[in-house]
Amino acid sequence: MSDPQTIDWHALARRAGGFSPQVFEFIREGLQHATELKLGSIDPQELEDRHVSGQDLCLGLRDLAIQRYGPLAKTVLEHWNIHSTEDFGKVVYALIDIGLLRQAEDDSIEDFCGVYDFDEAFGETEMI
Repeated sequence: MSDPQTIDWHALARRAGGFSPQVFEFIREGLQHATELKLGSIDPQELEDRHVSGQDLCLGLRDLAIQRYGPLAKTVLEHWNIHSTEDFGKVVYALIDIGLLRQAEDDSIEDFCGVYDFDEAFGETEMI
């Protein structure tokens, strides 16, 4: 497993698809958030299987982005070069490739395809 303190986040971001390095921490925090959403009031540390699917993670990331950034959520994600749920998948699989996340046997990058449309999920913003 890689040590997060020794990872060149900028190089990883470029290799993964030109994303901002900030998105990696957001994904990791979103994974925790998605786990909490999925499990409700159950303490995630008490369960052996805390697996979150790609779809669950995308929904948790949407919720976390809206909580944190409100109406600017889509703008912040776009600033990080995240334009679709497929982009979330690219970031997740970059983290899997370096050993920071684990993949279940039936997980696939396709699990992140078309989970929701960003315009619908985050609302379209009008320029004034």
